Amino acid sequence: MPLVDWVLHPTEVWAAFWYFMRNAPPDEKTVKLQVSSDMKRCYDFLEMTSRSFAAVIQELNPRLRDGICLFYLILRGLDTIEDDMTIPGARKRHVLEKFHEVIYQKGWTFKESGPDEKDALLLVEFDVVINEFLRLPAEFQDVIADITRRMGAGMAKYTHTRVESLDSYNEYCHYVAGLVGHGLSRLFAESKLEDASVGENLELANSMGLFLQKTNITRDINEDVLDGRCFWPKAIWGKYADTEEELISKANREKGIEALNDMCTNVLQHIPDVIEYLSQIKEPSVFRFCAIPQTMAI
Repeated sequence: MPLVDWVLHPTEVWAAFWYFMRNAPPDEKTVKLQVSSDMKRCYDFLEMTSRSFAAVIQELNPRLRDGICLFYLILRGLDTIEDDMTIPGARKRHVLEKFHEVIYQKGWTFKESGPDEKDALLLVEFDVVINEFLRLPAEFQDVIADITRRMGAGMAKYTHTRVESLDSYNEYCHYVAGLVGHGLSRLFAESKLEDASVGENLELANSMGLFLQKTNITRDINEDVLDGRCFWPKAIWGKYADTEEELISKANREKGIEALNDMCTNVLQHIPDVIEYLSQIKEPSVFRFCAIPQTMAI
């Protein structure tokens, strides 16, 4: 029970109290940022799509803050298209594969999202994100465009390829999250806030992304199967059920829990790399940015 946990760990309650006392909510921080009206709108979108990331991004060193906000929004736009099951497959693959090009096209927007897509507004006003992206330093633009290109190609591949083996599971997670770790690490190094080696040792950065993505995939199994998709590898769930629907069935609860434990064990193998990665981060705001999501996932 949460209350019991807090009583047994009073120092955590005190730390949480001071964190919230010292840090304004994300929407209050946006008002205080000395940025253009378009960039403020980008921070509005950041808060709409993820208040947890909005909090840690807005606490970043100013040399990184806007760049990483835009990096997040561009990849969120890409992810929104991938997740939208109402977009025809051929159209979806085309947009995913060309997304790294449209971020250089002033005025580009996307108005084909399904009626229930919660982040559709970001794509409807995506020209605002493009305007600010084009104001970033060239070295930041190059990193973001490269990651967007590689991620879009990987997402397009998995619109018609099922996650069956552990290798395909790791590959899919690399495309949608490991590459985020690559891009962030390269941006950290480009900003000169972190050593160049942070942007070069990308195996550790990949594990940072895989740990978060696999945690989300493990958690979201029920919702995903009900939506007609499954990102759990068949190499794992196939040991406990004959179909994905059986996997989440109440009648198969005991085997379902065994499958869940198997998935959690797969996730936990990345923790040593996560700890090693965090040990090389020196700038305080970058460390918080990296460590808070990982700690929440653990």
